Amino acid sequence: MDMSIPPAHAAAPADAIQLNDVPRRGTLYRVHHEGKTSYLFGTIHVGKQDFFPLEAEVTEALAKSSALVLELDVRASEPYYKALARHGQYPAGQTVRDHLSPAALARLQAALETIKLPLAGVEHYRPWVLANILVGQEIEKSGFNRGMGVEAYLLHNAAQQKKPLLELENADYQLGLFGALSDAQQEAYLLENIADIESGAALRKSAGLVEAWGAADASRIAALTRELTSGDTVSARFMDGTLLGKRNPEMAAHIEAIMRKSDAFIGIGLLHLVGDKGVPALLRQHGYQVEKVY
Repeated sequence: MDMSIPPAHAAAPADAIQLNDVPRRGTLYRVHHEGKTSYLFGTIHVGKQDFFPLEAEVTEALAKSSALVLELDVRASEPYYKALARHGQYPAGQTVRDHLSPAALARLQAALETIKLPLAGVEHYRPWVLANILVGQEIEKSGFNRGMGVEAYLLHNAAQQKKPLLELENADYQLGLFGALSDAQQEAYLLENIADIESGAALRKSAGLVEAWGAADASRIAALTRELTSGDTVSARFMDGTLLGKRNPEMAAHIEAIMRKSDAFIGIGLLHLVGDKGVPALLRQHGYQVEKVY
């Protein structure tokens, strides 16, 4: 759910091996309603070259579909930077030094020194942005690359097939969710993420989720989702109540509107598909036939 780092502009992953050799990754659903069939696929926003190509079920589902639907177009940098300026940066004359307690500012400076990033270069960002930058750097240290995210692969294939792209959200909406956090919540969010980095929990959870996606391990995906959304922390409450709890019903409603007109291949973040409040469950509640392919 890292929304604080600019969209990726890497080359599309190469189709270097035969589809039959590819293990199942992520999770794939077939959705039927009123004679139309769409597909719902769980994505991750980072990757490695050897994640691709995706397996035959996924590539065939995309080929059958009339359009590709994503949360947003990860290639579009201009809308992202406008949204970041609006929701993630302080007005001229203000910096994060003016909004953090002395203790929190000291923790932030120490964390930035660890990755050799001077505070002076990022002090115009709000604490939630800095927290996500720090976590993003931790993930990339482990060898995962945002430019190799699943969305980039799907976009590349859809473009080759001349399929239109539809977006469920936009950058202003996504970053605005973070920007709506109060100063106190943002400080807590920053400190919680720094503590997770220092303890190794941040890497364990993020790498664990990628590994679970790579093995289509539904039970581990569910367990990590519970861990990320449970507990009395700002991070967990924000993930559970806002990043998933608020957005899942909105995504389901947008998908229903799309399916009333046509079929589609829909790729959204893996965590949005989990549990009785996930998008598949919500679609079932609204009368859609949702079948798990794997």
